[in-house]
Amino acid sequence: MKWLTLISLVFLLSSARSRNLQRTARDADHKSPIAHRFNDLKEETFKAVAMITFAQYLQRCSYEGLSKLVKDVVDLAHKCVANEDAPECSKPLPTIFLDEICQVDKLRDSYGSMADCCGKADPERNQCFLSFKVQHPDFIQPYQRPAADVICNEYKDHRVQLLGNFVYTVARRNPFLHAPAILGLAAEYENALKSCCSESDVGACLDAKVQQLSVIKEKAKKIDVKQQHGCRILDKYGERTFQASKLVRMSQKYPKAPFAELVKMVHDVKDVYRECCEGDMVECVDDWSELVASLCSKQDAFSSKLKPCCELPAVERTKCIMEAEFDDKPDNLPSLVEKYIQDKEVCKTYEANHDAFLSEFVYEYARRHPEYSTQLVMRIAKGYESLLDKCCKTDNPAECYGNAVEEVNKHVKETEDVVKTNCELFNTHGEADFLKGLLVRYTQKMPQVSTETLLEIGKKMTGVGKKCCSLPEDKRMSCSEHYLSIIIEDMCKRQESTPINEQVSQCCNELYSYRRPCFTAMGVDTKYVPPAFDPMMFNFDEKLCTAPPAEREAGQLKMLVNLVKRKPQMTEEQIKTIGQSFTAMVDKCCKQADIEGCLGEE
Repeated sequence: MKWLTLISLVFLLSSARSRNLQRTARDADHKSPIAHRFNDLKEETFKAVAMITFAQYLQRCSYEGLSKLVKDVVDLAHKCVANEDAPECSKPLPTIFLDEICQVDKLRDSYGSMADCCGKADPERNQCFLSFKVQHPDFIQPYQRPAADVICNEYKDHRVQLLGNFVYTVARRNPFLHAPAILGLAAEYENALKSCCSESDVGACLDAKVQQLSVIKEKAKKIDVKQQHGCRILDKYGERTFQASKLVRMSQKYPKAPFAELVKMVHDVKDVYRECCEGDMVECVDDWSELVASLCSKQDAFSSKLKPCCELPAVERTKCIMEAEFDDKPDNLPSLVEKYIQDKEVCKTYEANHDAFLSEFVYEYARRHPEYSTQLVMRIAKGYESLLDKCCKTDNPAECYGNAVEEVNKHVKETEDVVKTNCELFNTHGEADFLKGLLVRYTQKMPQVSTETLLEIGKKMTGVGKKCCSLPEDKRMSCSEHYLSIIIEDMCKRQESTPINEQVSQCCNELYSYRRPCFTAMGVDTKYVPPAFDPMMFNFDEKLCTAPPAEREAGQLKMLVNLVKRKPQMTEEQIKTIGQSFTAMVDKCCKQADIEGCLGEE
């Protein structure tokens, strides 16, 4: 396997976690889907993605065992390339992979009831298999890097197997991480070996390179989180919401692109995203590469920022495009007021083609406001749609929708105020106090949530403040609302299986773009009844003084959450007073010989 060729498709993907393998419409024009994809990707890439797919489903299987499955699929591909009419060649690729899994000898012995999935029909069969994937598999031992001389000899003498094992190792530990990210790690790993195995101190060189690898792994995790969020929007809210979010973002990034070209690109992105979210990595990689090639072929129409990216090798092209700056807005764009508010024929145009009219409004509004978040533009569009639905039924529509600007300004002011207030708090008071403030507010909103989960949510939201409030002001809103939407969506996903309270349920049932304002406006849960007092919640011992600083800080945050859980309706002043008393107690008792005696007395 020529791994350098294989790596060339590393970044040709911007979405996807494995979910549900289904036949795609794109294969409808081909007699044999497997022959089509094999010819597109070539054997090197096809083999690698096949290994990743099998390793992510069969996490307990050995590399040797999965290599046999990969060989079976590749042999079938060769057979189908030679004769597309041969038996089994017309099967959808996902079916071929799942059939192969279901033929594994003694599948039930290793995977228990997962074997029952084989009795289901597609696409339910794949959904069943996905439910058995283990996100953090404790049955796989942590990776131990071989000695430097051993690894270099392995690379020299058995390069293909060494890199194949690396891909397998990463895939089975990360069953939802998309294949191109794993191939990217393999490329970095090989580059490290190439440069280090000729050095005098191989170990030190590899240590430095492995440190670099850990940074890349973190990037891969962040990409995976964004992709899973995109998949959830598509799955939960449907194509209309997904396409609206992409149209906003692409209109902001490519404000000079013609409306018709952007709409077509958004539609194509939706189609490929669905493939990726349904888990067929082969089709996902292949079709995403076509999409990128199409974008580069029309780069003059889209953005001047694309030229440097499209001149790069394939391995770097997509990453460059994803990270490229927004293009400059066209000069002298006219005000939208005349076309969308003052025009007496607005209702006539709107009712003639509802979705096309709103899509063009989104495009025109977003390209004028690159500083706004995707969600804010979607709220403005939804507000405008609701206003037209109401006004176009009246005797005087123009008078009715004449106050649309005021309605828009309400949405803008709410979002700007939230970002400004929180960034001022973060930048003025610092990370620690910002976290404490969040913990108080969110414990009051949903005191039913466990202390550990509230701490997790608080730390994630503080991370958003740290990341976004250091950016220039015109980038803060987009950054903060994007990441907050991901955190809120994760909370709502948990809410589905473990309901929290009525107000959380209400916010989670809101439209996608309205969830964040709903959570922000959420008040204290007045219906919450605290459980019976448990003294162990506030059991202080000498660890308050002797534990490492990080442990002491964690303990104090837990106490703060538990305190608010006891009395969610406490005022900020009361919480501050108790906090000051607690700090004074700790300062006093930590200086005493009998720490626990002092704490008990205090």
